[in-house]
Amino acid sequence: MRLLIKNGLVINPAENQMEKLDILVEDGVIQKKEKALEADAEQVIDAEGCYVMPGLIDLHVHFRDPGQTYKEDIATGSAAAAAGGFTTVCCMPNTTPVVDSPETVQYIVEKAKKVGLTNVLPVGAVTKGMLGKEVNDFVAMKEAGICAISEDGKSVMNSAVYRKAMKEAARLGLPVMAHCEDINLVEGGVMNMDAKAEALGVKGISNAVEDIIAARDIMLAKETGARLHLCHCSTRDSVTMIREAKEAGIDVTGEVCPHHFSMCTEDITANEGNFKMNPPLREREDMETLIQGLHENVMDVISTDHAPHSAEEKNQVMEKAPFGIVGLETSVALTMTNLVKTGKLTPMQMAEKMSYNPAKVLGIDKGTLNEGKIADIVVIDPDETYVVDVNQFRSKGKNTPFGGTKVSGKVKYTILNGKVVFRDAE
Repeated sequence: MRLLIKNGLVINPAENQMEKLDILVEDGVIQKKEKALEADAEQVIDAEGCYVMPGLIDLHVHFRDPGQTYKEDIATGSAAAAAGGFTTVCCMPNTTPVVDSPETVQYIVEKAKKVGLTNVLPVGAVTKGMLGKEVNDFVAMKEAGICAISEDGKSVMNSAVYRKAMKEAARLGLPVMAHCEDINLVEGGVMNMDAKAEALGVKGISNAVEDIIAARDIMLAKETGARLHLCHCSTRDSVTMIREAKEAGIDVTGEVCPHHFSMCTEDITANEGNFKMNPPLREREDMETLIQGLHENVMDVISTDHAPHSAEEKNQVMEKAPFGIVGLETSVALTMTNLVKTGKLTPMQMAEKMSYNPAKVLGIDKGTLNEGKIADIVVIDPDETYVVDVNQFRSKGKNTPFGGTKVSGKVKYTILNGKVVFRDAE
């Protein structure tokens, strides 16, 4: 099977390449990149006016499978990923049961292969049952297919347990993906602790909730040699700490979610469940510092923290609704609209933060459009404008504050192993 992508602006961070080229794919592999390439192919894509990037990689999704499949499952999550331009996703372990055994890892791997719409890499829980007490058998889970460890949804509050886990992860070369939250400081908070929370009459979550654990985890990474990745950073001090840690030679990376660079607490219009996420939308200064951190390459990765819930769960006031919003099908548009179109990121930086850098965090041979590599590719029209319609989502989750928002940037094709797995219907 031969596929020819013509006339697109090829953006390949691995070669610092941004030029108009054609790409020939054969048997799932990138064979040639040339100007005006002449070749017979069963399928031809005209990418005129579009970016052609390495398939996007999301380090942080929740597919709710096994056990919570009324919210999402591997099939619907994979379909949402493909529609969003993602060819690889890392699914977090806070399922039912928790991903803390080789059997559960294998269940996810095998189901994802059958679906075949995106590469699904399971993340293993740090502790048994995610109870924070006993470190899991990472060797067995790595053999079964985990790409990293995390206790996402909460932090391992016992530092001694976490240090032991980090040492083992460092020995095995597994990244540690950290959700930074001092649970003892949350005290029932549901949004950022500020004047807006007071105005809405709800309890707030201070920046210190995140910052204290971020500082601890960086210190533990320094001591253990673990590769630390800080998930969904939301505060100005997280950016400062990552910058200083990198300058000190500590192996740490950080991610920012589209909702945290697209909205701040000022944008919350009502006590409504779709504005509830963890960590919460922060103050404008935090949002602007996160954007600056991305611009200056202090922050390495854009991830979604795709967190689907049922309409019944989210259509409530914040005190009753669960934390989390969906993100796979809005990530490209929010990044394009709020970062690339505003000059905060170059198209090359977008490809770095959504594909090349995530691949480096995981240590996998992806995130590249080099000849001879697997053809995981996304074609994006940067200029197509539209209004976000949650009823068009492939995800079971429609929970987002971005419904009805006018955006630019549309995924036109997603190609996995040389096969088109998503094509924009229009």
